[in-house]
Amino acid sequence: MVDYKKALGLFHMDKKSLHHSLTTLRRVKVWYLLLAFLSSSVICVLALRANNLQMVALRDDVYEADKNNGDVEGALQDLRAYVYSHMNTKLAGDSGVYPPIQLKYTYQRLQEAEKARTKAENDRIYTDAQVFCEQQNPSGFSGRGRVSCIEEYVKSHGVSERKIPDAMYKFDFVSPYWSPDLAGFSMLLSGVLFLLISLRIAAGYVIKRLVA
Repeated sequence: MVDYKKALGLFHMDKKSLHHSLTTLRRVKVWYLLLAFLSSSVICVLALRANNLQMVALRDDVYEADKNNGDVEGALQDLRAYVYSHMNTKLAGDSGVYPPIQLKYTYQRLQEAEKARTKAENDRIYTDAQVFCEQQNPSGFSGRGRVSCIEEYVKSHGVSERKIPDAMYKFDFVSPYWSPDLAGFSMLLSGVLFLLISLRIAAGYVIKRLVA
């Protein structure tokens, strides 16, 4: 059988213990918690903004290196490392361009270098064709008889421009939802303080109900 007196005694003890805990919590001033919450929230906002501004600066370094043929790889590594380890560093802006990092100047230089390489190679092949066809057809002062030979040689030995995949020069790095930096820890503290404020307000309401 259930010992109602014992159960009633335990309930009374639990109620008394709860009342004591809530009373202790109620001694904490709400405005203390609110002030701490507002301070940590402001710090969080400022830290998030600082993260974003640093990302923009590193992204601009990549654009600058790309435009001026600088250390693009080094600038990319710095940007990648920062974005991966800091929250609020999303690369995509309002331009709608995706991927957001596009090394167009680097890509253009590679295309121009490939065109120059192809032209130089074909010029060399044309010279080789003239020498070869002169040896094959030594007769004739004007060399008219060697035209078809040269054309055939160039056609069989000539090179075309190699296609450079542009995807290799487009990048996007994803920032974490939370990072162990000033922004992340201040955000975590703000969440804890908000919870404490909620508990403090609830404690006052519960105590009134228990007393009533």
